[in-house]
Amino acid sequence: MHALHDYIVAPFVEFAFMQRALVGALMLSASACPVGVFLMLRRMSLMGDAMAHAILPGAAVGFLFYGLQIVPMTLGGLGAGVVVALGAGAVSRLTIQKEDASMAAFYLISLALGVLIVSLRGSNIDLMHVLFGTVLALNDEALVLIGAIAAITLAALVVFWRALVAECLDPLFLRSVSRLGPPVHFVFLALVVLNLVGGFQALGTLLSVGLMMLPAAAARFWASRVEPMCLLAALFGAASCICGLLLSYHASLPSGPAIILSAGAIYLLSIIAGTRGVLATRVRHISHRTA
Repeated sequence: MHALHDYIVAPFVEFAFMQRALVGALMLSASACPVGVFLMLRRMSLMGDAMAHAILPGAAVGFLFYGLQIVPMTLGGLGAGVVVALGAGAVSRLTIQKEDASMAAFYLISLALGVLIVSLRGSNIDLMHVLFGTVLALNDEALVLIGAIAAITLAALVVFWRALVAECLDPLFLRSVSRLGPPVHFVFLALVVLNLVGGFQALGTLLSVGLMMLPAAAARFWASRVEPMCLLAALFGAASCICGLLLSYHASLPSGPAIILSAGAIYLLSIIAGTRGVLATRVRHISHRTA
């Protein structure tokens, strides 16, 4: 029992940097994971990855002028994310190209441009910080930002919950009975960008989408309704953060990849053992055949 306490509890009790990392990661899980559920239900999972790369040039411009300061990098990331989302949408509406193809083109350009901008001033360490984050180095300013994003996200989800669910299930029906269709879509895109910017502070541009999508994908194997799916996704995200931070502390691993790999392990376990996973589906199939 004492060894268990030393392994699990002691790092978060004894070290302030572990406490900050845990608080920041748990707030990210509470807001980003439910957003990931809606991305998945809308079949827009890869768009989250594209948007995560899209914020890089704006954050890099903030870094170029102000260094590793949170406010300029955050504002730059938000601006870049909005520009890419609107640009990809405009291309898909004004040309023959579909939105997924235009989004892919924009995010590849954004990724290359962002890496180039960071390289103009920063070192390889700065580039790694921007790409992969430093969850163990979160300060008060970063925690306030992540907390504000989590509060805005949860409030928006409560206010627009029914419209968001309706748009996932039948967007044409929502537009026929309500004027909320297009506004809700843009509100949702804004929540995606906000949470990716928040995740960028802790996990970097390349890994922030992992905490958004992997717990959501895992929750799909345990629940069929949206409410429990969102709750499970947040719990899986929190568990991933705790396990990842402990792995990082005890095994001297990079914290961001450790968190995402923990989420990946939960996802793989859910595929096999979930109530809607491979084993349960197989058992139901055999029972149906023998009935």
